[in-house]
Amino acid sequence: MQKIPMFINGEWVHADGEEILHVTNPSTGEVLAQIINASEAQVNEAVRAARSAFESEEWRQVKAFERGQLLVACARYIRLHAEEWSLLECRDVGKPLTQARADIEAAARYFEFYGGAADKIMGDTIPIEDGLLNAVVLEPVGITVHIVPWNYPIQITARSVAAAIATGNAVIVKSAEDTPLTTHAMTEWFADKLPKGIFQHITGLGRDVGPYLTAHPDINHITFTGSVPTGIAVMKAAAENVVPVTLELGGKSPNIVFADASMEQAVEGVLRAIIQNAGQTCSAGARLLIEERAKESFIAQLVEKFQALTVGPGEADVDMGPLLNERQYSKISALLQQAKDDGYVITGGKTLTIAGYENGYYIEPTILDGVDANHALAQEEIFGPVLTVLTFTTVEEAITLANSTDYGLVAGVWSKDLDTAHYVASRVKAGQVFVNNYGAAGGIQMPFGGYKKSGIGREKGFVALRNYTQMKNIAIRYAPPNLT
Repeated sequence: MQKIPMFINGEWVHADGEEILHVTNPSTGEVLAQIINASEAQVNEAVRAARSAFESEEWRQVKAFERGQLLVACARYIRLHAEEWSLLECRDVGKPLTQARADIEAAARYFEFYGGAADKIMGDTIPIEDGLLNAVVLEPVGITVHIVPWNYPIQITARSVAAAIATGNAVIVKSAEDTPLTTHAMTEWFADKLPKGIFQHITGLGRDVGPYLTAHPDINHITFTGSVPTGIAVMKAAAENVVPVTLELGGKSPNIVFADASMEQAVEGVLRAIIQNAGQTCSAGARLLIEERAKESFIAQLVEKFQALTVGPGEADVDMGPLLNERQYSKISALLQQAKDDGYVITGGKTLTIAGYENGYYIEPTILDGVDANHALAQEEIFGPVLTVLTFTTVEEAITLANSTDYGLVAGVWSKDLDTAHYVASRVKAGQVFVNNYGAAGGIQMPFGGYKKSGIGREKGFVALRNYTQMKNIAIRYAPPNLT
């Protein structure tokens, strides 16, 4: 069994009396690896090492273009080992291999994108008056903490770590206790490429280790992806030290389908938006808002598609893999049983036993109909392959329904009428709005983040670089030279 060490101050830290945690394959229930539940002292050592490294002359002397070259080299390495890393992600998370391969390619693209940006993070000059040169420079914030969720570990690690290193920061990654394998693989590559303390990897339970990091007085920025309650706790801890945060906290995203939409395209888009990673996706299209006069035909096609989906172990590369763990499985199973009792389930709703994989956490992809728009099933994030159907008759009603939850991460609008599409897109409260598509192949370059309780700040694209920089204004007074 693999035993995954932490990486602190340039050293591999193996278990030595610390609490040990098991990492399990959701497809089989088998234990894949063991990790350490980091202590407060170990976290303190990581922060101390990061501070020392960040302020060292060694790190200051690494040029911006050299940081960029390093990140591009990391992208090449990831692609060279793409199949190996895809299998790690598949086994760790349970997602089908095709989806895992897409995640690995996305991680490579993040390193490539931010590698290219590293020497293009430029300041500005501001005209004040003659004899005064005013420059605005962007400097790294210092120590950045990256608390990574379990659903897309390699992607989410890559997107924030690449931006942070590109801008010259020292990075501490806290991987999810359920899914540390690809982060460890990335750490092995970085281990001998950077001054010790610039890249460090901490493992352990989020509820134990997270507070040691978020409340630490010597960190300078926190990037967190996860639930709203945990995000609030992170924000409160950071506020004690006046530390900025970037929070991505999930959603209850709608796909809004008008009767004039290309139905075949929309059915496929709605389907993929909810079954990706077994619905365990913050931006999952968890609500279908369908125009009343198109509902019967659309739902009939969608049900047929749902019932044709294959569910099984990730390595079999089926349409949908298992839920992550027993906790997720028990929660969603209970929710679906209640939905069946209430008469909302029109397809799916059952747990599954897969021959040869009896210890995996499998459920059927599910569609719920007849749910009131204010019901918890239409309001709260389920984080599973469960689609809730709501109907509308007017554009304004569709917009009201789309904006009726506490979230505002992503929305899809399906219509051939450009006036309708533009009008709805301009009024939906969501950080990303897709018209006649959903997700845009990961959108490495597109700012990603939410309105309302979906979070604060933006990941991806050039705008994310600002998360990891701070602005300094330098005003230089000069006088005419005296040449006599």
